[in-house]
Amino acid sequence: MGPAPVGAKSVRLGVLRRRVSIDTLPDEALMAGLATGDRQLEAAFVARFERRVYGLAISMLGDAHLAEDIAQEALLRAWRHAPMFDPRRGSVATWLLSITRNLAIDVLRVRRAQPIDPSSAPLVNLLSDTSGPEDTAMRSNTAGRVRAALAALPEDQRRALILATFYGFTAAETAYAEGIPLGTAKTRIRSGMTKMRASLVGEATP
Repeated sequence: MGPAPVGAKSVRLGVLRRRVSIDTLPDEALMAGLATGDRQLEAAFVARFERRVYGLAISMLGDAHLAEDIAQEALLRAWRHAPMFDPRRGSVATWLLSITRNLAIDVLRVRRAQPIDPSSAPLVNLLSDTSGPEDTAMRSNTAGRVRAALAALPEDQRRALILATFYGFTAAETAYAEGIPLGTAKTRIRSGMTKMRASLVGEATP
């Protein structure tokens, strides 16, 4: 097969440049894209926020299926109400997390949620993606150690660390999600990380 036509290469390069430029857009620009119905900006908005929205939902509900439903509904509501978003009243992330939090609270009113199980967090995704048998066994062993170290943390530190580390929340977003001061959120994340590191290093020491 011969080389692609120059025109085709130009089109591919144009698409690539647009994707890169979209990834660097501020949150407010993606929100504007929701309001105008720009499909690429809509997809970029979902890709940027879906993990944080799901993380908040599962931290409140402790149920993966319910959290997925809440995350989808939160993103759908953001799309529906995008034209009404006012950046003067807060950031896009805070607005979206507020929607998610309110939806989760509605669910909690009709269902008693079980505490989040640290073993259900997507820990394996934090590890290498290599696929050899030895690598798979190593990842399984490492994930088990991480789960054990997580389970040993106080619940408040564990929740903050899961949100911040596994779901990409900033300290400010963690504070909002947990309903605590920013300084408290930073302390919980830092303390949890310090204890986790000490626990894992201690286990690795002969």
